[in-house]
Amino acid sequence: MRRNEFSMEDQKEIENFLSGMSFGFLGTTNEEGTPRVTPLNFAYVNGAFYFHGSRMGEKMDHLRLAPTVCFTVADEYALIPSYFSDPEMACPATAFFKSVTATGEAVIVDDMDEKAQAMEAMMQKLQPEGGYRTIDANDRAYASRLKGVAVIKLAPQQMSAKFKFGQNLKPDRLHAVLEGLECRAQTRDEETAEMICKYHPGPR
Repeated sequence: MRRNEFSMEDQKEIENFLSGMSFGFLGTTNEEGTPRVTPLNFAYVNGAFYFHGSRMGEKMDHLRLAPTVCFTVADEYALIPSYFSDPEMACPATAFFKSVTATGEAVIVDDMDEKAQAMEAMMQKLQPEGGYRTIDANDRAYASRLKGVAVIKLAPQQMSAKFKFGQNLKPDRLHAVLEGLECRAQTRDEETAEMICKYHPGPR
């Protein structure tokens, strides 16, 4: 059963999350219905996901035969052990995370300007420090490369987001989790605590 308290409807929050992520999982099927999940880099531009890769291969065969796809991006912030809030029972053990899932029809992009825009957005995400020649469809140096690469666009027909940071917890359990994170002090525990305070209706 889906927990509505974890749903994220704020489009700005969703876009901020996607802008900070570079990796996701593309789900496709072939004509027999055999599924495939492909891990790949992505860029999110003007409400659409873009991917790139070889023009040949199993993934492209799937997309040509059955273009309806699913794409998921997720970021696990912290594992929350059961003993943070219960000294005996395993039930409270969980993970706090953000995720976005989009479904729709994948389209192979042929327009050179759109391909250049997608690839430039990808480079800005993967190499924000620069150090490369801007990707431009009018740049002859990039013409053959843009023609040779496959760029896939997914304009979602449906998209849902789940930001789970203990919104379902009662105050006593929530404070126990916050104390546990403070004492453990692992790499992302402080950031996780900030997310709890941001998204939980209680601790402000």
